[in-house]
Amino acid sequence: MPKSLHIAVAQPRTSPADIPANVEEHVRLIADAAADGADVCVFPELSLTGYELDAIASDPRCRVGKDDPRLEPLRQACRDGGIHALVGVALEEGGQLLLATLVFGPSGDTVDHYAKQHLHGHELDLFTPGTRHVVLDIGGCRLGLAICYDAAVPRHARELSQAGAEVCVVSALFGVGSEDRLREQVARAAGLGMWVALSQYSGTTGPFETFGGSGVWRPDGVAVAELGKEISAYIVAVTSY
Repeated sequence: MPKSLHIAVAQPRTSPADIPANVEEHVRLIADAAADGADVCVFPELSLTGYELDAIASDPRCRVGKDDPRLEPLRQACRDGGIHALVGVALEEGGQLLLATLVFGPSGDTVDHYAKQHLHGHELDLFTPGTRHVVLDIGGCRLGLAICYDAAVPRHARELSQAGAEVCVVSALFGVGSEDRLREQVARAAGLGMWVALSQYSGTTGPFETFGGSGVWRPDGVAVAELGKEISAYIVAVTSY
């Protein structure tokens, strides 16, 4: 019997290094996406702070642990909406700082976390690279996770596909001028037979001016849902297998 999953990709309004304000924005988008029938809502890289590496390096308040009470509104939004949420954080875990995606389930529990494996630039001075792939089973569909530059490394998508991922989920940040790179990374994962769901920023975050373009693409590379430059927005698409 065919499987399907409703995936929302979000372009949140991000307040620099302000986790409480960004949690509030995430909660609203999660609730709205759930009301539109989404099973999962995906956010960009470091979405709870924005790409504010200097602030993350200097201010412990820009980092979270899995049990951080500031995350409780996100957990409650997932409970209320019966939805998964994939949120970008600077995660303190086991004495390390990870550039990570936290996965909250419909019960509000932390289902898993994925740490970016392919760090670059100043990230290398700040974060510990991840060492494992994460493939989630949501509603019988298998979602393989990537964070930004991970998707530029061909073997990352190949290994997710080999692990059984049916959707490559990318939490990203693309600056103006890198529109072709976004399309190339989508095409790479789609060329391996996976759907692609990519969430990135619109507007300014850290030193970057971004351009939006979050969306969901079929394995043939055709977009089934795509945002423009909207800020504080999301779009829902149905993937089928």
